[in-house]
Amino acid sequence: MASLRWVSWILIAHLFVLTFVYPDSSSDSNKLKEIPKKFLQFAKEPELFDWMVGIRRRIHENPELGYEEFETSKLIRTELDKLGISYKYPVANTGVIGYIGSGQPPFVAIRADMDALAMQELVEWEHKSKVPGKMHACGHDAHVAMVLGAAKILQKHSEELKGTVVLVFQPAEEGGGGAKKIIEAGVLDNVNAIFGLHVAHYIPLGEVAGRPGPMLAGSGAFEAVISGKGGHAAIPQHSIDPIVAASNVVVSLQHLVSREADPLDSPVVTVAKFQGGGAFNVIPDSVAIGGTFRAFLKSSLIQLKQRIKEVIIGQAAVHRCNGTVDFFENEIPLFPPTVNDNELHEHFQNVAGDMLGTDKVKDMKPVMGSEDFSFYQEMIPWYFFFLGMNNETLGQLDSAHSSYFRINEDALPYGAALHASLATRYLLQLPSQVTLPDEKRHDEL
Repeated sequence: MASLRWVSWILIAHLFVLTFVYPDSSSDSNKLKEIPKKFLQFAKEPELFDWMVGIRRRIHENPELGYEEFETSKLIRTELDKLGISYKYPVANTGVIGYIGSGQPPFVAIRADMDALAMQELVEWEHKSKVPGKMHACGHDAHVAMVLGAAKILQKHSEELKGTVVLVFQPAEEGGGGAKKIIEAGVLDNVNAIFGLHVAHYIPLGEVAGRPGPMLAGSGAFEAVISGKGGHAAIPQHSIDPIVAASNVVVSLQHLVSREADPLDSPVVTVAKFQGGGAFNVIPDSVAIGGTFRAFLKSSLIQLKQRIKEVIIGQAAVHRCNGTVDFFENEIPLFPPTVNDNELHEHFQNVAGDMLGTDKVKDMKPVMGSEDFSFYQEMIPWYFFFLGMNNETLGQLDSAHSSYFRINEDALPYGAALHASLATRYLLQLPSQVTLPDEKRHDEL
């Protein structure tokens, strides 16, 4: 009996030690789960919501194109100053990089693009674009407002952050490769992960969509000039017709997809521009064509680029014309495919599920649109997702890059809270798992 009592005391002592050294982590888990709900509730408060709406409308009224976002950048810096948030400026011409938290590793980033499109707004409302021929037709005004909203949430909870949140206000997403210039500036060298979002007119308000792996295609642009010899349309034998040559080029370019590419790779080559001649009875001297090419593999993009050049020059020569091709390498860099990190996808699902409910977190199919956010993946684990804003009471919302594009401003709190929650939970859950190469390690950005 005495020996049994000793065994009992040993077992009790062992359990006591286990309980003391390894406390029940369920309370910590519950606290983590409550963060997204708490942040969303805060983002929906009238003071913060109205502030985000006001910022978004001011930006919408004064749209600026890529690398021209001087007033937008000034507005951002003014608001960061009011919040007591430090930042670097200028980065990549007009970009702003802000910092919230300890200033020490680990670092996690959230990104907003700032630029507008060269389009005329046709939506008649109080805050319509005041700049002829320029419009925020892709939601970047809302993206800026949401990251600023997230900044306000994060700054209120900055003492709870176990690291640093980096705010990336990026110029020139619309073809200018602003993300590439942000990377080249070296301001994200120590960042362990980066999150970005895009509003979606077709996803219901209060829902989000994402996927691991390939999500958006990589893309490139091209323009070609096919030169012949003009003359009278009634005597074509005295001319070298560039229209016939250009027409054959367009048909031959389609064969790059139908006859040369792996069907499982889903490439696209589209000629969207064909300009030549100005009279029904005159053969012009030259024809200009242009378009885009897209694929989910970077190797396929490079192959398409090479073959597009060969086809244009070769087909032009067959018809006795001269062909030249411009891929705009300096103005419009080749966008890599958007490929989401698998582990960050799980993180996104957990955070968004805790905020919205798992039934509101949807899987989406890959689409052929492209995003320059993809440049970040070449140096940082990253995740990009779509934020719903469709509400039947507002009527059908038009797609991005439409002159009738509208934002459902009720989506702003969801975007702000998701940005803040993804960053906060990342810092709280993953700092022990993230490491940097020795040559890049230092204590601050």
